[in-house]
Amino acid sequence: MGSLYRRLGVAALGTALLLPLTALAQDEVVEQIELGLELYQEEDYGGAITELEFAINDIRKLMSGRIAATFPEAPAGWSADEVASAGGGGAAAMLGGGGTMLERKYRQDDGNGQLEASMMIDNPMVQGMAAMFNNPALVAAQPNTERVRMGRESAIVKWEPNRSQAEVTLLLDGRILMQVKGQNLESQDAAVELMRGWDLAAVREQAAR
Repeated sequence: MGSLYRRLGVAALGTALLLPLTALAQDEVVEQIELGLELYQEEDYGGAITELEFAINDIRKLMSGRIAATFPEAPAGWSADEVASAGGGGAAAMLGGGGTMLERKYRQDDGNGQLEASMMIDNPMVQGMAAMFNNPALVAAQPNTERVRMGRESAIVKWEPNRSQAEVTLLLDGRILMQVKGQNLESQDAAVELMRGWDLAAVREQAAR
């Protein structure tokens, strides 16, 4: 089996420049799973666990990269950074427990406006937001806050004119928390429209369990 992996390694090296990065990553995952199975059959359970954990982490990175691709592009008159993990370090970073947290920053080209779109998936913090979304009275009790329709979904919009700040929050399927926060804005419109630009169908597809 070891010679087989060596032959596969040589073949992979010869075609590396012709394959997309995603395909290479998927090939590595397959090799890790196959090696994990081989170690398991040899009753090297510690080694099997290590290889399979590497495979799981790489699968999560692939999933995170696809979720990052769902973030809205910069609106007209704005520029956008690359999607990154909320703590920095790239879009593939994952939170503990399998949760994902990604963000993208936007800057107004001819002004001081700033927007930040973020997404949190399968994190315990998401559970706490569900209570507000399911309780209209609780939303109405919040100052400067209203519900705004986003197709068949509803977002909670908070606009603070004295501070020129906006926050738009959308909870999707009870496990995906999407937010757009804005500073130095003339109105809440820029933040609301950026949220409207998010492809919710693509988010659901890429974040499916």
